[in-house]
Amino acid sequence: MFIDDVRILVTAGDGGNGCLAFRREKFVPRGGPSGGDGGRGGDIYMESSQHYNTLLHFRFNPEHKAQRGRHGEGSDCHGHNGKSITLPVPVGTVVYDDDSGEVLADFTAPGQIVRVARGGRGGRGNARFKTSTHQAPTEHEDGKPGDEKHLRLELKLLADVGLVGFPNAGKSTLISRISAARPKIAAYPFTTLEPNLGVVQMPDYRSYVVADIPGLIEGAHEGHGLGIQFLKHIERTRLLLHLVDMSDTMRDPVEDFQVIMRELESFSDELVKKPMLVVATKLDTAPASERIEPLRELAAGLGLPFFEISSASGQGIEALKHAMAARVLTAEAEPAAEPAEVK
Repeated sequence: MFIDDVRILVTAGDGGNGCLAFRREKFVPRGGPSGGDGGRGGDIYMESSQHYNTLLHFRFNPEHKAQRGRHGEGSDCHGHNGKSITLPVPVGTVVYDDDSGEVLADFTAPGQIVRVARGGRGGRGNARFKTSTHQAPTEHEDGKPGDEKHLRLELKLLADVGLVGFPNAGKSTLISRISAARPKIAAYPFTTLEPNLGVVQMPDYRSYVVADIPGLIEGAHEGHGLGIQFLKHIERTRLLLHLVDMSDTMRDPVEDFQVIMRELESFSDELVKKPMLVVATKLDTAPASERIEPLRELAAGLGLPFFEISSASGQGIEALKHAMAARVLTAEAEPAAEPAEVK
């Protein structure tokens, strides 16, 4: 099961209370205050891990609580600090404060660690309040409560190339042809119900990652079909591959292209600004080349490279693979930003 959006409750540990105590040991003249401080409450951290690829482990375990600090004790004994916990998340997870909508962390590389909830400070014991003029203090402090936050976790897959197009445009067949991914392929719409990733290996040992998302239809931004909830998985890509089915004589390829572009724009202005390749698919079953020419002219007018392929016969596949590699692998790699620690 692919889960890419969950809500959880995290509660850091409360601080332990400070102790009120006085010394009563033999051979300790005049005694004095000896109440120790309470321990600090445990924090809650999140760490990006390559061992997880969905947020499923949060779906049935939505509440996480760190250990509270132990209370201070007599004889100036400091209470134990509470044990912190670390929650693993997949690389590509964005953490939001569900109440304010603030982005708390964006995990873009494995091994990044962020504190999302801070444990409460331990209270001071009465020994801390002793002065030269106040030698028998009875003041002591309670521990501070730890942070409690409602968080929303959203997973955005990290890929170099994103495939978009109508259902049955040939996206799953293409990714199965150029990579080792084996998504479900069938002759009916919405065969792909969740995103798939495939790694394309080039002859010079370079590689790049391609993401196949469920197909879009007109009105997807209004919830038609599977909606546009999966478009977040291609927000991080460097290149979009727009596939247009040429085999269906009942559809206009130019109109299909324009519909998908409108849906992308309704989701995010940034998506339509990404570098894009236009790909005419299923040429082995295309009835006539006259259907291809208007789409080619439209792509040329928009300044978009145009390719013609058939995933079944292999026509144009190698040229498309090298074109994608040229645009992805030669792009300057932007350094991944370290997620900021929650204050």
